[in-house]
Amino acid sequence: MNQKTILGTVTAVVIVVALAQYSKSQSAANFDNSGFVDGAINVTLLTNAGVMIEVGDQRIYIDPVDLPSSYSDLPADAILITHEHGDHCQNEVIDMLQKEGTMNVFPSIMRAQIEQHDGIGVAPEDELMVGDIRITPFYMYTFAPDPSMSASHPAESQYTSYIVDIGGFTIFHAGDSKNLDEYRDLTGTINVAMLPLGPGCQTMAEDEVVAALGAIEPDYFIPIHFQGDAHDQFCSRFRGSIEATAGCEVYNLDHYTTQAFEIT
Repeated sequence: MNQKTILGTVTAVVIVVALAQYSKSQSAANFDNSGFVDGAINVTLLTNAGVMIEVGDQRIYIDPVDLPSSYSDLPADAILITHEHGDHCQNEVIDMLQKEGTMNVFPSIMRAQIEQHDGIGVAPEDELMVGDIRITPFYMYTFAPDPSMSASHPAESQYTSYIVDIGGFTIFHAGDSKNLDEYRDLTGTINVAMLPLGPGCQTMAEDEVVAALGAIEPDYFIPIHFQGDAHDQFCSRFRGSIEATAGCEVYNLDHYTTQAFEIT
């Protein structure tokens, strides 16, 4: 089994980022990664909350689900799972993305999946390395709607969001989460924040997203966890508030669209 490597002292690399927006959507059936820019950090929005991050010859997936079989040609160096719900974790997709040495990372509570996929169990604020990329699991939970009900993502389960640090360029994937007090620990440290748009009973939504971005203060925001054109409606309504509150730029991607962050 792959062993977790605890990171020692890290010297951040200063990166100048030039952005190139790729607005052409690719269908899931024939996605050919045409937005990929060699030498850049490439972020591809998949379905639901799924994301593929590529840099050089390294490829990391977060919560990949419902992928077509063609993705077997794009195997993973690491697969990061936030929690066990079926719209975030599918065993058959995890199996499809395997290659020799793939690191499969799950919250420690997901013991069955860890055993099935020869995985690594983590908790918030652990650290591990995928090649020269640092992965930091972070907090992910929601709140009970009222005292008589349970939260859909209880804090005690220690589900995990993830911070992916590529030479000092940081990408945060929130998973299914509300606007958390812990986000204040991230203020000014995140380049790209990917937060869910709802539904509000399961994740943050609407003004909560704006408030979370105000706490994190990322450079760029990419919406995740939406159906249909909900991302377009959200951005039409809240883009101005986000830019005023968080001072960040919004990149409203369709599913299977790549955003390239060029490193110079």
